[in-house]
Amino acid sequence: MSHDLTLAQKAAWHLARTLMAPVILFQVDDEFGVLPADELDGADVEILFEYDPYSGGRSVH
Repeated sequence: MSHDLTLAQKAAWHLARTLMAPVILFQVDDEFGVLPADELDGADVEILFEYDPYSGGRSVH
């Protein structure tokens, strides 16, 4: 988890490109986290961005 959105966004894009799978950038309270999209499974988090290694990042809002 990170308190810096820019750092979390860079980590999310790097993870998506490394895994070649979609990842989700989410926020819980004042921290940001990154998980592969298929591992989120209904967690109570605020999803901010989705990063797909084939089509880039997009805001969920």
